[in-house]
Amino acid sequence: MDMQTLLVAGLAFFAIAGLGFAFSGGGDKASASKRAKQLAETGRVDGKTADPNVIRRRQTQDMLKNLREGEQKKKKSLVPKDIGTRLKQAGLTISPSIFWMMSAILGVSLAAVAFLTAPPSVSNTFLGEGARVIIAIFAGIAGFLGIPRWVLGFMIKGRHKKVTNQFADALDIIVRGVKSGLPLNECLRIISVESPDPLRTEFKIITDGISMGQSIPQALEKFYRRVPLQEVNFFNIVLGIQAQTGGNLSEALNNLSQVIRSRKMLREKIKALSSEAKASAMIIGCLPIAVMVLVYITTPAYIMELFYKPMGNLILLIGVGLMGLGIYVMRRMINFDF
Repeated sequence: MDMQTLLVAGLAFFAIAGLGFAFSGGGDKASASKRAKQLAETGRVDGKTADPNVIRRRQTQDMLKNLREGEQKKKKSLVPKDIGTRLKQAGLTISPSIFWMMSAILGVSLAAVAFLTAPPSVSNTFLGEGARVIIAIFAGIAGFLGIPRWVLGFMIKGRHKKVTNQFADALDIIVRGVKSGLPLNECLRIISVESPDPLRTEFKIITDGISMGQSIPQALEKFYRRVPLQEVNFFNIVLGIQAQTGGNLSEALNNLSQVIRSRKMLREKIKALSSEAKASAMIIGCLPIAVMVLVYITTPAYIMELFYKPMGNLILLIGVGLMGLGIYVMRRMINFDF
C-alpha cells in the first residue's frame, strides 16, 4: 500500500468522524448552554416562557442568594472595630481609656522585666548591647497590644459561649409563657430575672430599653449588635416575621429552640471529631520548644550557638518564622466555622 492510499484513507476517516460528531450533537452543547444562559438571565428561552416551576425555583435561588449576601455583609459590619464595643461584648464596664492605660502599664512592666532579666549572653550576638533593647521593645509591644487584646478576645468568646448554651432554655421560657397567656414583654422580663448571667444581664438591658420606649425589634437589634451570634439573629428573624405575618409564636420559638439545640449538638460533635487533630497540632507546635529546653538543660553550650553566632541567629529567625507559619496553617485547618 503506497503513501497516497494511506493519505486518502486518513482523510476519509477524519471526514467521517467530523460528520458523526456534527450529527451526534456536537453543536447541541453550544445551543444548550445558550438556552441555559437565557433561562438563567430572563426566564425565557427563544422568546417562549419557560416552565413556571423552573422560574419559581430560579426566583427562590436568587432570593436565598440575596439573603446570604445580606447576612454576610451584616455580619462583617458587626465585627467590632473599636475597643469600646469589644469591652461591651466582653461584659466589662471599664472605659477604653482605662483599658489603654492598663495595657500601657503592662507593656512598660514587661519591657522593664525583659531588659533587666535578659541573659548577658545575648550581648555576644551580632547586635551587641542592642539585643537587650530589642528584646525589651518586643516584650513591651506584646504587653501593650498583644496580651490585653488576646485576653479580651478570650473573654468575649467565653461570654458568647455561655449565651449560646443558655439561649435555648430562655426560648423554652418564652414558649411556656406564651402558651400560658403571658405577653412577650412579660416573658422577656422573666428571663431577665430568672436566667443566669450573662443572659440575664442582656435581657435586663432589653427590658429596660423596651420600658424606656424602644420597640421590641429595636431592642433585639441592639442585642444582636452586643452579642453577634447566629442564634440571636435567628431569634430576631422569627420575631420579626411573626410581627409582620402573624402566626403561632410559641410553635415558631419551639422549633427555633430545637434548631439551636441541634446546632449545639453538631458543634460538640465537630469538637469531638477534631480533638485528635487539635491535640496533634498542639504536640507538633510544642515539640520544638520542648526539645530546645531539654537540649539547654543537658548541653547549654550546644544550643547557645544559635544565640552567639550570626549564622545561628539567622537559623533561629528562620526557624521561628517557619514555626509561626506552620502554627497558622494548622490553626486554619482545625478551625471550623459553623
